[in-house]
Parts: sequence; C-alpha cells; structure tokens
Amino acid sequence: MHTTTLALAALGAAATTVSAHGGVMQYQIDGKWYNGFKSYNTPDGQSTLQRQWATFDPIQDPTSQYMACNNPGAPTAEAPIAPIRAGNKITAFWNTWSHNIGPMVTWMTECPGTDCVGMDPTKADWFKLDQAGLVSGAVQGGKWGVEEMIAQNSSWTSTIPVGLKPGAYLIRHETIAMHSAKVPQYYMQCAQLSVTGSGTDVPAATSRAKIPGVYTKDDPMMSIDVYQNSARTDTNWKVPGPEPIQ
Repeated sequence: MHTTTLALAALGAAATTVSAHGGVMQYQIDGKWYNGFKSYNTPDGQSTLQRQWATFDPIQDPTSQYMACNNPGAPTAEAPIAPIRAGNKITAFWNTWSHNIGPMVTWMTECPGTDCVGMDPTKADWFKLDQAGLVSGAVQGGKWGVEEMIAQNSSWTSTIPVGLKPGAYLIRHETIAMHSAKVPQYYMQCAQLSVTGSGTDVPAATSRAKIPGVYTKDDPMMSIDVYQNSARTDTNWKVPGPEPIQ
C-alpha cells in the first residue's frame, strides 16, 4: 500500500473516532441561540458562555478534576452569561450522536458572584435538574435516555424551576456512554447562566453531590458489561447520585 493511501486511511480512522465522540455545540436559551466552545481551536478570540473543552474525547477517570467541566474546563477570556427566566427552557444541541447506551443528566450549581468566571466547579455542590437512565426494558436491548436525545435531533431540553432563586449558575450537560464493557465514557460541558425571577428556592443539601465524587469505579451501576447474558434481563440500572429536584 502506498504511503499516501496509508495516510488517508489513518485520517479516515481518526475522523471516524472523532465523529463518534463530541459534546454540546450550541444552546437555545429563552429562544436565543448561543454557540459553544470550538474544540481543536485556540481559545484566543473565542467568546462563549461555555467552558473550554479541548477535544471530543471522553473523560474515563471518574476521580479526575476534569469530570466537573471537561478538560481544561476554564472559561474563555470573554465569557458572556446567558439570561434565562426561571420557569423557561434551555436546549443543548449535541453533535450527531452515535452512542445509544447510557443516561442523560443535567446538573446545576450556584456561582458566588454575578458570574461564574472565577468559580472552581470541583468544589461546587451540584444538584440535578433532570435525568433519564434506563427508561424501559433491560440493560441490553432496552431504551436508554441517550436514545431520547438522539431522537430529538441530538438535543436535550431542560426547564429551570420556576421557584429557583435568581443568580448566577453553571449548568452542566452530561451523557455517559456505557457501550464499552466496565469502562464508561463521560461527556460533559458547562455553561454559565443568569437566572432571573422572584423565586426563593435553594435545593437542599440532600439533593447535592460533588463532581468528581458522585461516580466511582467500583459503583455497580458504572461497572456494568452490557454484553453479558445477565444484562438481557437486568432492569434495575439507576443513575448514581441524588434525585432531580423536579
């Protein structure tokens, strides 16, 4: 095989790998569109509400600091904050997604100031807005939350609770690909919001979790093998962590 052919084959394999991974590319927030961070590009000149993520690759170590908001997980130099009224919707648009086994989870956490630029998300106490794990059927062959995202044009819509206290928040969209036996692939992106309204609700401590911390390698939910015979009848898979607040 010629060198050129080998090089093209390698590029094709790389493109296939990249296309199978990814994250949130755009948001629609209160009807307004926002672009996410452009991975594989320098952060110089990028202005986005989304925190940086360098590549489409997953995080596979649940104890990694990058579990919070991906790698490197820092805000861009110019980091706008998107306003959203409590009770309204935010839709995250992922790239075309091919992993059809795994949950969808949406998290939020308060920021200490008027924005989230200086906030360390690894020290935050996160709460869930929503989640969809094993929706129906068995681990092998059943319907998973990520299939709902794929069916919705690779998008996921969440509602900000109408009673949520106004302020700056990080929102964290996550899917976990479970197709690799006992080695889940975590995909997540964070973006900063300014919630408006007159609510006073603050989620309780019992509804909170640390990230990293909520997922562990020895958690039986996260160490499954979807190809084992037992997965054909196992209907008990649950998303780790607290229940959503709504």
